[in-house]
Amino acid sequence: MQTFAYLSHKVTIADIARKLSIAPATVSRALNGHPAISEKTRKLVEKTARKLQYKRNNIASSLRSGKSNLIGVIIPSAEINFFGSVVHGIEKLANEKGYNVLIYQSNESNEQERKGLETFLHARVDGILVSIAKDTTEYDHFLDIREQGIPIVFFDRAKEELDIPAVVVDDFKGGYAATEELLKQGYKRIAHISGPAHMDVFKKRLQGYQAALKAHKIHFDLQLVVEGYVSIGSGQQATEQLMRLPEPPDAIFAVEDFTALGVLKQLKAMGKKVPQDIGVVGFANEMFGEHITPSLTTFDQQTVTMGKEATDLLLQLLDSSSKTIAQQKIMLEPIPVIRESSQRKK
Repeated sequence: MQTFAYLSHKVTIADIARKLSIAPATVSRALNGHPAISEKTRKLVEKTARKLQYKRNNIASSLRSGKSNLIGVIIPSAEINFFGSVVHGIEKLANEKGYNVLIYQSNESNEQERKGLETFLHARVDGILVSIAKDTTEYDHFLDIREQGIPIVFFDRAKEELDIPAVVVDDFKGGYAATEELLKQGYKRIAHISGPAHMDVFKKRLQGYQAALKAHKIHFDLQLVVEGYVSIGSGQQATEQLMRLPEPPDAIFAVEDFTALGVLKQLKAMGKKVPQDIGVVGFANEMFGEHITPSLTTFDQQTVTMGKEATDLLLQLLDSSSKTIAQQKIMLEPIPVIRESSQRKK
């Protein structure tokens, strides 16, 4: 009956102290691993806490210590496997280091992104990881967070001018390699469906595309570049526009895989055969790419590694009294995943 008496209300440190006939301060130190408490006492306190189903008050603990052991993560969309995979990498390292992770989805909205940061402030997170929303064109909210002394790190989508630490893939190299893959297969008139031009990630892939054409002495035709919005529908609309040109392309490099899926859907609707009539390359290595017909050539962005590296940068900032880190930017290699959609030569 005595146990039930403890379970009828929220168990406190005082309850544990009463049960063991020791001071509440001793219980608190034991639960926090204080070196002055013997191993025997610590184990006894922890065993009793478990028996009484004691739950630590994290808010009170954070107020006392100044740390919440929470990391906030803002992703543009939970529907995209890419971001889920990055979060997997983030959570793995964060949990190993004793941090819990709060996820906020911006839905590609600048307004929601700002609300996410406010939510994290109220939750007293120790640091924040962000992949910038497509709709974001002003960045004062990130600078405000930094000025408040809260460490922040970008991943995948960053903004170089802000001088905020970031982990990104080498998008220029990826754009170059994607275009060159199509050139090696004998395609000559290669189009590019880009993403919003204000975003570094998409701008660099476009620059890589242009550089590959120049290196292979192929004229850059502005008509073959269509700015999209990183979606299936955007890929469909851009493809229809490109294929109605007087001289349509014989290959399309899509800025990412959902755009590429839209390309493939539209080409099929127009009776075009891939890769015989036209080649297609995407970017990001989304899970569906290997299961569609034809399977999609794409570039893997080392998502789990990206999550771990971004978390490691943030942890360095959290552990550093000067709030500085040795490496402000980490650039990962894009890994080619060659499949049917680009393989005209076999």
